[in-house]
Amino acid sequence: MVAPSAPDWCTKVGPECPVEGTIYGYYPSLGGNAFFAAFFGIALLVQLFQGIRWKTWTFMIGLGFGTFAECVGYIGRIIMHNNPYSSAGFNMQIVCLIIAPAFITAGIYLTLKHLVLSFGEEYSWIKGVWYTRIFIACDVLSLVLQGAGGGTAATADPGSSMLDTGSNLMIAGIVFQVVVLVCYGAAATEYLLRVYRNRASLSPSAVELAHKSSFRLFMGAVFVAYIVILTRCIYRIPEMSGGWRNPIMRNEAEFIVLDGVMIVIATLALTIFHPGYCFPALASTFGKKNKNIEEEKRTSGDSSDGVMV
Repeated sequence: MVAPSAPDWCTKVGPECPVEGTIYGYYPSLGGNAFFAAFFGIALLVQLFQGIRWKTWTFMIGLGFGTFAECVGYIGRIIMHNNPYSSAGFNMQIVCLIIAPAFITAGIYLTLKHLVLSFGEEYSWIKGVWYTRIFIACDVLSLVLQGAGGGTAATADPGSSMLDTGSNLMIAGIVFQVVVLVCYGAAATEYLLRVYRNRASLSPSAVELAHKSSFRLFMGAVFVAYIVILTRCIYRIPEMSGGWRNPIMRNEAEFIVLDGVMIVIATLALTIFHPGYCFPALASTFGKKNKNIEEEKRTSGDSSDGVMV
C-alpha cells in the first residue's frame, strides 16, 4: 500500500508537513549515511592512488566514478536527515545512488577480455576485445536509462506524470542491467569451463597465472562483487516498481543492507584485491601495441640483415 503524500508546498517538517508525508517517510540515518559517505570517499582516493600506481586506467575510471557517485549520493541522504523535504538532497541521492553501481560493473566487465587474452582466445566464441565492447556498451545504455530516469524524477513536480516517467526509465535501466549481468555471468562461466576442460593444453604462462594465489584472490573478489551487485540490482526492481512511497522504498533498514552494504562489499573486494598487483594483465595496454610493432620490425630488420650478409 502506497502512503499518502504531504502537500506540494511543503519544504520542511512541520505540523502540516509530517515526515511521513515525504517519499521515504523517515529521517535518513545520520550515522549510517555518514559511514557510507566516508567509506566511498576514502575508497575513491584509494582507487585513484592504485590506478595511477599500477596504470589500470580503465579500471580506475569505472571504480572512480562509481565510488564518487556513491559518496555524493550518501551526502544527499545526510542532507535529507536534516530536512527530509530537501529537494537538493533528494535529487543528489536518487540520481547518484541509482547510477553508481553501473560504473563499478564496468570494472568487472573489463576482466573477461583479459582472461581470454591470458588463457587463450581459442577457447572463446569471440575475440576477447568484443566482450569489453559488448558489455561496456550495454552498461552505458543501462547507465543512460537510469541516469535519464533519475534526472527526470529529480526535476519532476510531486504527483506529476513526469515522476512516474522517471521511475519507469529507472526501472527499465535496472532490469536491463540485471539482464546484462546475467548474460555476462553466463559468458564468463562458459569460457572458464572451456579453459578448465582444456587445462592440459594451456600455455606455461597461463598455467603459472592460474596457480598464483593473488590471481585466485582477485577472481574470488570479482565473483563476490558480481554477486552482491546483482543482489542490489534485483532488490532495486521491486523497490522502484512498487511506486513512490511504497513500503519497500520506505524501509531504510532494507535499503542499507541490500543497497549500501552490497556496494560496500563489492568496492571493498575490488579495492583490497586490486588487479594492479593481483592481475597485472588488466593494466593499461596504451602504447604496448606500438612498442610490440617496433620490436617486431627491429627483429625482422636484424633477421634481414643476417640473410643479406
